[in-house]
Amino acid sequence: MVTIGETIEIDAPPEQVFDYLDDPHNHAAVTPSLTDVDDVEPLENGGKRLSFTYQMLGIGLDGELVQTHHEPNGRMTFDMHGVLEGEIDLEFEAIDGGAGTRMTYTCTYDIPGRVTSAAASPVVKRYNERDLRTTLENVKTALEASATS
Repeated sequence: MVTIGETIEIDAPPEQVFDYLDDPHNHAAVTPSLTDVDDVEPLENGGKRLSFTYQMLGIGLDGELVQTHHEPNGRMTFDMHGVLEGEIDLEFEAIDGGAGTRMTYTCTYDIPGRVTSAAASPVVKRYNERDLRTTLENVKTALEASATS
């Protein structure tokens, strides 16, 4: 299993950050390697089930996300099934008296069999760490830009 995680501070309240990321299509807009989000269906817990395609080192990996935890303005957790197996966890913490958000994004997953050589594992981890940093910067940019317009 590989675990990557990153934290970022965003000049937008937790409600706004949570609402933005509660729409799976916004994940596709901010995540460089997420190329497709389809079949979004609401779940009784307030979360979503959806299919996705993630490009890792030029390989399209199809899968399904099922949101197992949906705590508005606090946390969302997804079980990941398919070629990629694991969990994605997003936590939202109010900062600056609620005017800002500290968001932590953690992903734990198995590296798929098509790219699992001992030499490939560190490359895949670095690739995904860079993708995660870019994703968080893209969320920050999208939300802070909308606050100033």
